[in-house]
Amino acid sequence: MHSYSSTPYTTSSPGLHPTSTPDASQESAPFIGGFATPASASRTGTPFKPVSSADYYAEPGGTPEMQQLNRGSMQYLPDRPRRYDHKPLPYTPPRRRSRLFWWLVALVCLAIVVLAVVLPVYFTVIKPHQNTSGSASSAGSGGSTGGSGGSGGSAQPAPAFTGAITGGDGSTLTFDDGSTMTYSNPFGGTWYFDPSDPFNDGARAQSWSPALNETWRFGMDTVRGVNLGGWLVPEPFIVPALFEQYQNGSCAPPYNAQDEWTLVNCMNQNGNATALMEQHYATFITEEDFARIAGAGLNWVRIPVPFWMIEVYPSEPFVPHVSWTYFLKAIQWARKYGLRINMDLHTIPGSQNGWNHSGKLGPINFLFGVMGIANAQRTLSYLRTLTEFVSQPQYKNVVQVFGIVNEAWMPVIGQPELEAFYLEAHNTMRNITGFGEGNGPFITIHDGFAGMQAWYGWLTGSDRIGLDTHPYFAFNAPASVAPPSSFVSSPCSGWGQELNASMQQFGFSMAGEWSVAINDCGLWVNGVGLGNRVEGSYPGSTAVGSCNVSNAWEAWDDDYKNGLKDLALSSMDALQNWFYWTWKIGNSSISGRVESPYWSYSLGLDNGWIPTDPRDAVGFCAGSAGVAMNNPFDGTLSAWQTGGAGAGTIDAAQLASYTWPLTSMNNCSTSPYLAPSDVVRLPQYTETGAIITLAGPTFTTPSSTQTADAGSGWDNPADTAGYYEPIQGCDYPDQWVAVGVPIPTGACGQLSARKRDVPLAARGPAPAPTEPPRF
Repeated sequence: MHSYSSTPYTTSSPGLHPTSTPDASQESAPFIGGFATPASASRTGTPFKPVSSADYYAEPGGTPEMQQLNRGSMQYLPDRPRRYDHKPLPYTPPRRRSRLFWWLVALVCLAIVVLAVVLPVYFTVIKPHQNTSGSASSAGSGGSTGGSGGSGGSAQPAPAFTGAITGGDGSTLTFDDGSTMTYSNPFGGTWYFDPSDPFNDGARAQSWSPALNETWRFGMDTVRGVNLGGWLVPEPFIVPALFEQYQNGSCAPPYNAQDEWTLVNCMNQNGNATALMEQHYATFITEEDFARIAGAGLNWVRIPVPFWMIEVYPSEPFVPHVSWTYFLKAIQWARKYGLRINMDLHTIPGSQNGWNHSGKLGPINFLFGVMGIANAQRTLSYLRTLTEFVSQPQYKNVVQVFGIVNEAWMPVIGQPELEAFYLEAHNTMRNITGFGEGNGPFITIHDGFAGMQAWYGWLTGSDRIGLDTHPYFAFNAPASVAPPSSFVSSPCSGWGQELNASMQQFGFSMAGEWSVAINDCGLWVNGVGLGNRVEGSYPGSTAVGSCNVSNAWEAWDDDYKNGLKDLALSSMDALQNWFYWTWKIGNSSISGRVESPYWSYSLGLDNGWIPTDPRDAVGFCAGSAGVAMNNPFDGTLSAWQTGGAGAGTIDAAQLASYTWPLTSMNNCSTSPYLAPSDVVRLPQYTETGAIITLAGPTFTTPSSTQTADAGSGWDNPADTAGYYEPIQGCDYPDQWVAVGVPIPTGACGQLSARKRDVPLAARGPAPAPTEPPRF
């Protein structure tokens, strides 16, 4: 959530992101017949290795499925069929069978014949007509077929479905728990979900937004989106209640919950982290949120995701895999309401910025420090697995943008180093998807806090790379307590000019995060215990006033709210393609209220400081704000920038200027310098590991046992190169604390210095991804 200030091309100090009071977990009635919890990740080639201590899976707590997961394995396994062994019956001597016995046998055979004729007629003709709408309760995530346990019986048909499969404003939505909601979408949006055709992309968020089965025209169609921050990557200021209970006792400072690393450690000291995290995932964001987002005139969601939904390494405490189940739910809910997804890899092994939302507060170990190359190689494997999954036909119309590294802190990492990684990531991903529109997701890279102009002209001829920036006023220094109305023109004169120039000089550009926060007031906005700049409690800041007004959102008058609304409108107009940070802020468990109100789009929508129709922003800068846009972007991008002619023809001189793996690292004045002669000796990983695939959901067609094809998890079967894994015999340092440590000796480096220049088709037979278990 960190970015530069209101002045263009400057950077600001970091801030953090927030979470909420749980709602009832909800899914749509069309999930009849089984949105089954998937096997979150599977390796092909070799079995998984245990990755964490028994604390992760310790009793008590957790659903029956969760208690069964990962005991000694990274694979999720369904509850095993139970067998009941009986004692043998006592021996009795055989007896001669009488004629009566044979008559009984004949009658039984006749009865079997009659039943064989009657039962199919009953169940296929009569019974379906006896079903009512009341029988359309969802089968939920508990299984795609019945009778698949240890008795050896055949699978039972999924329940019949007789409900509506589409609707618009005023239609009734029925969620998985049986609750209902009237769909409110005054913008002509239509939801769609047919359990017999669960991957149908016919939904439309609004009348002016292309349906999912229609082409999104980058640069012409307007992205109006919101982040689902704090959901799959919890952050203290978004979900304070999740962290507040771990601030004392055995989790008193400095061992208190400040990031997901310390949160999970504290959870495991006091219970079962897996069950607790799943409870958060299941309640913080539900299907109702997706319905409301479409009804608010928004057409995209940006979803921060963690790498540990794929795997964790032994020293990492994160709860693996569970968040993947909920990302799959997000895909299906987005599909139902016509929303497109920007999947943002928010956490990177070793941390790309040192902030709490990277997974762990501390030093940067991505492309920097002794483990900088190895962590980057590991990240490439995760980008590969995610790209393979979302590029499948079942998902590519929903997940259309992939933000590959959130907020890499370029002042430490260095721009040449980050560019080299982005190029390698681009090549890795496009080697999977192929080039051109419709082949895999649009790639977005963050500007690294250098401003968008630092990237003008970079990688000409690449295929569908967009530039992401995160502008905020909140972290300006000195801070401000001026009224919101005094900020209204600033986005137009600053952000708007930069976005227009970037669209012309780089290509598709957007604001992946922004908010109406005019200062950093609010609970834990800068991090747990870090205070704020307004009151001078943030390290190095000088007090300028009080946060009383900023925090007391229940008492804001119409002037204050209208000032915030005008600021929202000017920001939307200036940024053009944007995602608000964030949709929802959870209540504090101590005060019972939202403590960081500026950051909650839904709270502002309900209370009058967020516009109910984001289209009202069009022309706001030139009209109401009185700031004319100089040289505005005309909506036309170059063909190669959107996957047309010239895509995939990167200039040879640019390609020649980068080496991968890195042969040099940035000289950062605050950290020990690694000379090129040291960089070439740094430990690396090698591409000999088993591929990790991610499983899709299981949908069973109503009144049948037939399941829909959810894909194998691996779109390009010719992509068979090994996964990056540690080199046997190398004594690697801690990958999260490796700045300034000695470089290990032995067979640790330069073993994987290979460019991906071999055509996929030449690499041998395709992997055979493991079929996901059905629960």
